[in-house]
Amino acid sequence: MTTEMPNNRSPHGLRKHCLSYEAVIAQSIVLMSPSLIPSTILSLIFASAGNGTWLSFIIGMVGLLFVSFNINQFACRSASPGSLYSYIIKGLGPHVGVFCAWALLLGYLFGAMVGLCAFAIFSQKLLGDIGLTTHALTLFILVTVAACYVAFKDIRFTKILLVVQGVCLALILLLCLIILVKKGFVIDWNQLSLQGATPGGITMGLVLVILSFAGFDSATALGDEAKNPLKTIPRAVTQSIIFCAIFYMITTYIVVLGFSGTNENLGKIETPLNFLAHQIGLDFLGVLISIAFLLTLFVAICGCINFTSRIFLSMSLHGWFHHSLGKTHDTNLTPHNAIALSGFIILIIPSVFKISGYDTFELQNYFGIICSFGFLVMYILVSIAAPVYLFQLNKLKPIDVLFAILAVSFMILPFIGIIGIPGSSLFPVPDFPQNILPYLVLMYFMAGFGWFLFQKKRYPKIVENMNNSIEEIHTRFSDEENL
Repeated sequence: MTTEMPNNRSPHGLRKHCLSYEAVIAQSIVLMSPSLIPSTILSLIFASAGNGTWLSFIIGMVGLLFVSFNINQFACRSASPGSLYSYIIKGLGPHVGVFCAWALLLGYLFGAMVGLCAFAIFSQKLLGDIGLTTHALTLFILVTVAACYVAFKDIRFTKILLVVQGVCLALILLLCLIILVKKGFVIDWNQLSLQGATPGGITMGLVLVILSFAGFDSATALGDEAKNPLKTIPRAVTQSIIFCAIFYMITTYIVVLGFSGTNENLGKIETPLNFLAHQIGLDFLGVLISIAFLLTLFVAICGCINFTSRIFLSMSLHGWFHHSLGKTHDTNLTPHNAIALSGFIILIIPSVFKISGYDTFELQNYFGIICSFGFLVMYILVSIAAPVYLFQLNKLKPIDVLFAILAVSFMILPFIGIIGIPGSSLFPVPDFPQNILPYLVLMYFMAGFGWFLFQKKRYPKIVENMNNSIEEIHTRFSDEENL
């Protein structure tokens, strides 16, 4: 006797076709968390790129638009909760897909840790203004547990969370408009002429710029849950980049302009918007932005947990991990065990470093660089996989090859910024401990690939199962492509 899959369940046990286009693009924007950039990450980017910060954003946007073109070669033909991991397996095979899976986890888990650190920084400042103090570890625990609960209850919360993000963006734009009015709508020639900026600084700034856009691809993990996924997901992937790029350009220019004429260095300010609000006598607006920003950080952490849990689910179904990670909750239809694992990792790593005495702002920077490595690896791999995949389908065109080459070229630039060139004054090697981060990431990927080989030896059919699973997904959507 066989049992049929309930109508509201996908083949992976998730809630089937429950998300509209608005909810799908919300997933991408929520994970990108554009309010994070002017609120805190912009200071870290400016510390490297200086007056070339805006150029770092333009280069990053162009490069990621090329990447999105390659992602959409898959997204318009197939959909699954495995995201780019599934795409790269289809294009380059399981052994290369291994690196993408680990890159996805590295990017989104450490991205959530960046959000966790930012949440602690802003919360402690707000509480300090009213005479209250709390330890960062307490905030880490409360936020992670709450985010896991939301992710556990229902993926459809995503659309509601986009409203929270929208309120924060509107407040930030209001502050920027007031600053621009106060400055008399002057043109900042220091920025436009790249005064004091260096090629090495701009490329180093690209590292965190990639983090600024990271998350645009997260809609690809909603293949089972999105309505009409072959159309809604590709639209969400591209349009989320464009939307956030416009926001970044406006706010970056105005925030840097706002700091001109002050005695403070933007690169050393943890909360630049609060500082600017105080400068123009609107502290209450800075407080409102901080409160809204805390909510958006919580939203972004929820989004990261939603995403990584679905990657864990796919990897479990392919035989990488214990089968319990591939189970979904009977009522909520969410991968509850994978959500718990994601939350544990997101909480334990920053907590250990914080206990060891590291500053929260420094941890935010280090985690940002590490997660950028994850995004760079998967964006390069999917850009290589796209033309190979199209060749397999006999649909490869010269423009597809060109876009793949351009995407890979743009993504290599941040690697140069991170690693540097020994003896070069234009691309200097970063100082300790940033200079050892690439080697730590390399060790991580080696360990991940070693685990795959170990599992392959224990279960010789793991590669066959991965191929069969991905092929089944593509076959299921092949008819829809031809409609």
